[in-house]
Amino acid sequence: MSETIFTGAHIVAMDRIIDGTVVVDDGRIDVVEQGASAAPGALDLDGDYLLPGLIELHTDNLERHLAPRPGVRWPRCAAVVGHDAQVVAAGITTVFDAIALGEVLATSGRVEGLQDMREGLMQAHRAGILKADHRLHLRCELSYAGVLELFESLMDEPLVGLVSIMDHTPGQRQFVDVAKYRSYYMKKYGLSPAEFEKFLAERLDHSATYSAHHRREIVNRARARALVLASHDDGTLDHVIESADAGMKIAEFPTTFEAARASHQRGLAVLMGAPNVVLGGSHSGNIAAGDLAAARLLDILSSDYVPASLVHAPFALAEAGIGVDLPAAIRLVSYNPAQVMGLGDRGEIAAGKRADLVRVRVVAGLPVVREVWREGKRIV
Repeated sequence: MSETIFTGAHIVAMDRIIDGTVVVDDGRIDVVEQGASAAPGALDLDGDYLLPGLIELHTDNLERHLAPRPGVRWPRCAAVVGHDAQVVAAGITTVFDAIALGEVLATSGRVEGLQDMREGLMQAHRAGILKADHRLHLRCELSYAGVLELFESLMDEPLVGLVSIMDHTPGQRQFVDVAKYRSYYMKKYGLSPAEFEKFLAERLDHSATYSAHHRREIVNRARARALVLASHDDGTLDHVIESADAGMKIAEFPTTFEAARASHQRGLAVLMGAPNVVLGGSHSGNIAAGDLAAARLLDILSSDYVPASLVHAPFALAEAGIGVDLPAAIRLVSYNPAQVMGLGDRGEIAAGKRADLVRVRVVAGLPVVREVWREGKRIV
């Protein structure tokens, strides 16, 4: 691969913004320096920001491409390619696609679509038609009767890198308030009051029957394979202690300030949703990611259900007047997730790192992705 020179950029480095030049050679960053380059063929970025490629650890976006409407199943490889195009257009060069192992409602179709998601990803990966670097994130619903069997069928897939442990049983974690749980699931699945009461009873029974056993077995299998473990929706000190004792490295979407602080103190990287930042709060009524950032308790942002939020949220934090500058905000979507996942070859603009780069221009307050490179090759 020939040498590429990017100049005239606001380069967002680890702890500062450099008005200067980046030289890429053979897919790696060779030089980062202050000042403009006059080299023939240098690409003038005209004052745009140059960011490290964004790293996404928890996105449900692939599911929506596979099932764009109720009762519709899109061809699986086409769904994967459409999802891939959307994430790279948002500046995401490394993505852990979340696959749900289990479901809270038997008719939701999530388990039915699991095999399509897996096969579609593998097919596209083997064909070399994906622009982003795709990995797998197994989201294990502990109260689902068959979750252990599903996990065992996927745990040795080479693309699997992250395993999250979750329990969406009403009355705890994300849905301490059963009234909010009722409102959310009746609306999501169109349940009548009588159907919801039956659904509620089933959820409580399944949690009591399966959750503790499944947690123990999945954690043991994941640790034996050196897979990174994440908790999900921890809300109390007891939840956090349980997660830390299990060797989890990430606390996904803690629901209370207490849980976020305790997770941070125990070395778990606190992950929150970028949509939470963009919208100014949680759609579930839990803590605001911006408040955690202000308290220096936020480590990673995830686009969750809106890929474009991953580039939008850091700029919003940097403009929020809470003492978080742009380099610190960009670390939440690049360096920090790279470190927790053991991806030391990426996540920052520095000599020797992968040339995963994103060109961004802020237009009327909105960061707009203009070009993206993965290992020095332009993909957007």
